[in-house]
Parts: sequence; structure tokens; C-alpha cells
Amino acid sequence: MKLVVLGAGESGVGTAILGYKKGYEVFVSDMGQVQDKYVQMLAQYQIDWEECGHTAEKILDADEVVKSPGIPDSAPIVQALVERGIPVLSEIEFAARYTKGHCVCITGSNGKTTTTTLIHYIFTRAGKRVGLAGNIGHSFALQVAEDDKEWYVLELSSFQLDNMFGFRAAISVLMNITPDHLDRYDFEFQHYIDSKMRIIQNQDKRNCFIYWAGDPIIQRELKKREGDYRAPAPTPTSHSAEPGHPNLIGFSDEVFDQLRLTFSQMGRHNQRNATAAYLACRAAGINDDVIRECLEDFPGVEHRLERVGEWDDILWVNDSKATNVDACLVALQAMDRPTVLIVGGKDKGNDYSVLEDIIQEKCRALVYLGADNQKLHESFDHLGLPVADTHSMAECVEACRGFAEAGDVVLLSPCCASFDLFRNMEDRGEQFMHNVKHPQ
Repeated sequence: MKLVVLGAGESGVGTAILGYKKGYEVFVSDMGQVQDKYVQMLAQYQIDWEECGHTAEKILDADEVVKSPGIPDSAPIVQALVERGIPVLSEIEFAARYTKGHCVCITGSNGKTTTTTLIHYIFTRAGKRVGLAGNIGHSFALQVAEDDKEWYVLELSSFQLDNMFGFRAAISVLMNITPDHLDRYDFEFQHYIDSKMRIIQNQDKRNCFIYWAGDPIIQRELKKREGDYRAPAPTPTSHSAEPGHPNLIGFSDEVFDQLRLTFSQMGRHNQRNATAAYLACRAAGINDDVIRECLEDFPGVEHRLERVGEWDDILWVNDSKATNVDACLVALQAMDRPTVLIVGGKDKGNDYSVLEDIIQEKCRALVYLGADNQKLHESFDHLGLPVADTHSMAECVEACRGFAEAGDVVLLSPCCASFDLFRNMEDRGEQFMHNVKHPQ
């Protein structure tokens, strides 16, 4: 069997090593330059690879292809694979074939990283042999190849779910569905919805599905799937999947108080994350006292409502992970001080109008941070708030200092992807923290 892996990053190289150990003839191809650490890993197993381009003859000779979730279906080599009917899988689908562990899988437009990290934190404190993988942590495939665990906690993006077909989660969690990544789904929200609902694919009554019952979209989609409804493929490399009929565990916002939970992180949305984590860990059989203790001392997630510090009675908060409108909305809802809000970046087809009311209620000023801020001007300037147009993090932080007053909070919650000015979301957050702590 010939396995081609597109993308030689964390997930791709892990997949290649697992494929090699399972007897596949493996070839790895990356359009960019491969990092030295991954070159060394591939060399250790004498796996054939290339960088800075794709050799079509080798790739189109594959029996199966595992592609990085960051590679869109619009890429010419992916279109060629679709035309030839060559199966395109995600790392998660491939690795799941070979693990003996149980998977707790978390998705959602917002909240999935905090919920995933919290569940892994609780499992670890409970003494479980547990791996953290998917959108965060180390390669799921590499962990399966080198030290298969009893449990895996997987954060799953819609892109990963698109190319998962036979996979089944023991416990699945869906936090919410709001418009995001529409540029990858032909700007059709339903395609993105169908992608997220794949979290329950192939599940039966031995498995459970934990979800926020306050989300009308989730409720509507579950109703559709009561019978044998199979949603159409959300992307060209995907195909329809078995809808799944798990044990349903919906929770409302009131459950947090009903269970008398306390959580270390701010905001109503974080109470939802904590409730979902509590229910998932209870479903896995973890002791109630251990879960409650972990909720109280959980240190939080980097770049998600992360307190940078307070100077001159001005609090600075790094929420760089807020890459869509709903994430910014819940961040603003958590603020209890007048707010200078930083927004901007690579737009993903965002509808900013849903933010107008809360911006008028909460914000003192707006600072736009992007290569092109025209859409932000069109969306928010009419609100009449002070506005600054900036194109670097140093310029942005300086503008915030000019607007903020004692008792305020400066919130980086950008609504957008980071790739116009920064390497990634982490780079954006780190530059923000550096410029706040080390003014020029």
C-alpha cells in the first residue's frame, strides 16, 4: 500500500512514521520548507520526502493520501486527487485505525481549546494514561506509533472532521456552532454546520454526545439526524458519513450552578466549557472530587482571555485565539470594565454586525490591526467611537495606550485569522504581550 502524506509538519510527520511502522510505502510532500526537527525524524526512519513543491507523479500514484488540515481543497494537487478518486484522509482517521485507546473528542466554533485542555488536565490529575492531540498537543499518529495510550483527548477542527469517515468517538463534545471558516466552505454556513456535526458520526448508544443545549443550530441538526439522514459531503475531499445515534447529554447554562461548580476562568462561556468538561470526565468514570478540584485550580489556556498584567490601573488581556466573531462576542461579555478593543486580521467572511450592540455597551475605543482595515471601518466607524488604524503590533499597542484610562481593560480579541501580519495566532499574542510589557 502506498501512503502519501501532504504536509511535513507535526501531524504529517507523525502520520508518516505510523504508516512506516505499519508497513506502508510512505512518501511525504510539502510545498514549503520542512523544519529541521522534522527532517531528522524522517531521516531516522529513512522515509522518502520532498519540500518546496509537489511531484504529481508520486502523489497521484498513492492508494491513500493523508493531508494536513491546513491544505484547502482548492489546492491544485488536492483537486487532482479528487478527480482521480484517490481517498484523502485526516491524520485522526488514519491513526484511529491503530490505537487501542478511547477517544474523547471536542469540537465547536469556540471554547474547544479550553474544554480540551481542561479535560486533559483532569484526566492527567486522575492518573490516566492520556494523550493530548488533534488541533493541539503532539501528533496523535506519532503517539499511537510510539506509546499508545489508554485515552486520548482530541481537539478537532472542522477541517479534520471533513476527512474522517470510519472514526468513532467514545465521548464527543460539541460546544456550539457559529459562522466560521466560511471561506473554506464556499461561504455556505450549512456546509460548515454539516462538518461540525460529523463529531457524532458512527456513534451508538454505547457512546455519548455532550452538547450545549442552548444552541438552536445543534438542536435543529440533531432533529434531522433522528432517522437515517446522511448529510452531504461538506467539501470535495469529504463524503457523507453515518450520522450516529449516541446517548445524548445536553446541558443548559443553569447546570453549572445546579451542580455547584466553581471554575478558575472568567466569563459565562467558560462556565459552559467547565460544565462540558465535568460531564465528559464523569462519563469516563473520573472521581467527582478530582474533577471539582481541577476546575478550581485550572491555570487556563495561553492566548485565551489571558491576563498579561495591569499597569497604571489598566488591565491588558490577550485573547489572540479569538479568530471569529462569536469568540470576540463572548470575550466582550466577560469584560466588566470599559474596554479598548483590538480587532482585525485576515477576514474569513465575517459578519461584524452582531457585535454592534455589545461594542456600544462595553467599548471606549476601537483599534484596528490588519494589513487592510477597510471592512472594519465600514462595519464600525458609524458607531461614533474613537478609532485608530494600525498595521503593526507596536503601533497598535501605542494607540491603545493613548485611548485607555485608569480602570479600563485593553482587550486583544481580533475576530480574524492572523496570517496577514503574523506567522500565526500564537505569534500575534506573543507580540502583543511583548509590546505591552516592553513599551518602545
